[in-house]
Amino acid sequence: MGIFGSIKKILAMGPENSRKEELMSEKMTAEQCNEYMKEKMGFTPRMFKIINTVTPDPGRTFADFYASIFGDGALSKKIKELMFMSGGVAYCSPRCIIHVIPAINAGATTGEIFEAASVGMILAGFVPGGPGIPYAFEYALKCLDIEAKFRKGEEWEYLPQPSFDHGVY
Repeated sequence: MGIFGSIKKILAMGPENSRKEELMSEKMTAEQCNEYMKEKMGFTPRMFKIINTVTPDPGRTFADFYASIFGDGALSKKIKELMFMSGGVAYCSPRCIIHVIPAINAGATTGEIFEAASVGMILAGFVPGGPGIPYAFEYALKCLDIEAKFRKGEEWEYLPQPSFDHGVY
């Protein structure tokens, strides 16, 4: 089919998307948009919980964009979420390791999360200007901590509330 054919297929509007068109024309409340994002993405990013209180349109649009990239395709949603989480470990990005949650929701096992976090940890030592393995190790552990708490139904946090310190974890 080729890349352009694939993109055309993704963008094609068919009868199955008529409900989506209806939703897009409706104004959502912040709560509806947060739920929409959770349904489409597997989580609602903290920043959108705030943005959606002012204007939900960007949240809805972002959720649709996210779903088009992270949906099952040549790679499964689970693999894509694990890849993103692994990149978060590699670059010591606390906001990216939240992808452990949609990975779990997509069926990731504890072993898969551990291995993906381990790959990210090793990558941190090899990417140019990377933070290094010992620093990424802390993020790999945080992924496992979030995973264990989420599975038990306990409160978890990927990052403390903002303190305007450039997001340093």
